[in-house]
Amino acid sequence: MSASAPPALSVPALSSANRILIAMIFILGPVATDMYLPAFPMLEHDLGHGAGSAQLTLTSWLAGLAIGQFTLGPFCDRFGRKSPLLLGLAVYSIASGMLAVTTNFHMFCFLRFVAGLGGAATSVAPRAMVRDVATGSEGAKLMSQLMLIFGLGPILAPTIGGFLLELGNWRLIFWAGLGFGGFLMLWSWFLLPDTLAPEKRFALPFSGILQRYVSLVREPLFLSAAMVASFGTFTMFTYLSNAPALFEGILGFSPRAFAIFFGLNAGGFILGTQVNARLIRRHAFTRVMELGMIGGLVAAVLCLIVSATGLASPSNPWVLCVLIWCVTFSLGFIGPNAGVLAMTHHGHQAGSAAALMGTLNWTVGGAAGVLMAVLPAHWIGSTAVGMVLGVLGCWLSDLWRRRLDPESYLSVSR
Repeated sequence: MSASAPPALSVPALSSANRILIAMIFILGPVATDMYLPAFPMLEHDLGHGAGSAQLTLTSWLAGLAIGQFTLGPFCDRFGRKSPLLLGLAVYSIASGMLAVTTNFHMFCFLRFVAGLGGAATSVAPRAMVRDVATGSEGAKLMSQLMLIFGLGPILAPTIGGFLLELGNWRLIFWAGLGFGGFLMLWSWFLLPDTLAPEKRFALPFSGILQRYVSLVREPLFLSAAMVASFGTFTMFTYLSNAPALFEGILGFSPRAFAIFFGLNAGGFILGTQVNARLIRRHAFTRVMELGMIGGLVAAVLCLIVSATGLASPSNPWVLCVLIWCVTFSLGFIGPNAGVLAMTHHGHQAGSAAALMGTLNWTVGGAAGVLMAVLPAHWIGSTAVGMVLGVLGCWLSDLWRRRLDPESYLSVSR
C-alpha cells in the first residue's frame, strides 16, 4: 500500500468502563446465538414444526446479522457510532420481547431476522470504535483486551440458557434478551462517548455506498486480512456447530462433562487472546498472528490423524479434547490481529469496513454449519476436517495478502 496508516490515537481515549461496555456490546451477537441452542427441542415442539425447524430460526438470525452489518456501515460513518448503535439495540430489544410472546413459527422466524438486523450494530460499532482510537499494535492490544470479556460469551451463554430452561421455558431466554439489550442501550446512552467526531462524518448517495464497498473488496490488504479473520470464525463455528454431536453423541460425554469441556475450551480462547496481547508488545503483530496459524494448523492436522486412525474414541477421548483445545487457543492469536490489520488503512471509513468484515465473518463462518451437515453425522473426524479447512483458509488468505501487498507486512507490523 502506498498510503500510510493514520497515526494511532492514545488508547486511554476509552476509559476502563467504556472498554468493558464495548466488550459487552460486542458479545451480544454470540450470546444471542448460543443461549437459545439448548431450547431447540422445546421450540420445535411448542411452535409445531417438527425436528429441524429450529435450525431455520437460527438461519433467520444469521441472515439478519449479515444483511444488517452490510447496511449499517455507512450509517456509522454518516451519523457517528453511538446513534446507530442505540437504534440497533432498541430494535434488538423490542424484537426479543416480541419473540418471547409469539406463538407462530413463521412470525418467530421473521422476528428473529429483525432481531438480527438490530443486533448487527453490536458488531459494526465496536469494531469501528476500536479503529477510531487505535491502530497497529495498539489496536491489536486493545482488541485483545476486549476479547477477554468477549470470550466469556461461549462460556456463559449455554449455561444461562440451560438455567432459564430449568426455571421455565424457552420464552424466558428472549425475555432475558430484552433485558440485556435494554441494559446495554441505557448504559451506552449515558456513558459511552461517540468516537467519531462530527467533522469527520459524511453522507454518501446509494451509488457512493456501493462504490465504497467495491473499493474495499478490491483492496488486497483489507480483503485478505478480513478473510483471515473469517476463516478463523469458520474454524470456531466448526467446533461450535458440531460439539453436541461429537462429545455427547459420539464420545459419550454427560451433559455436565460436556459443559465443563465447553467452558475449558472457551477459556483456552480467552487465554490465547491474553498471551497475544503480551507478545505483540515485543513482536510484530502480523508475525504473532502467523504463529497462531502454525499452532492451529499443526493441532488441527493432528486432530484429523487421531480421528482417522482410531486413536481417539469413546474410551480414549482426551487426546482429541486436548488437540481441539489447542486449536481454539491458537484462534486467540488470529482473530484480534487479523481484524485490526483489515481496518488499518480505513479510519476514514471504519464503519463501512467494519460492516463488510462482519458480513464476511458471519457468511464464511456460517458455511461451517453447512459443511457439518454434509459430512457424516456419526463420524468422529468431521470436526477435524472442518478445522483443518478453516486454518488452511487462514493460511491461504494471509499468503495472498503478503503476495499482493508485500509492503503492508512491514508498514503495519508494529
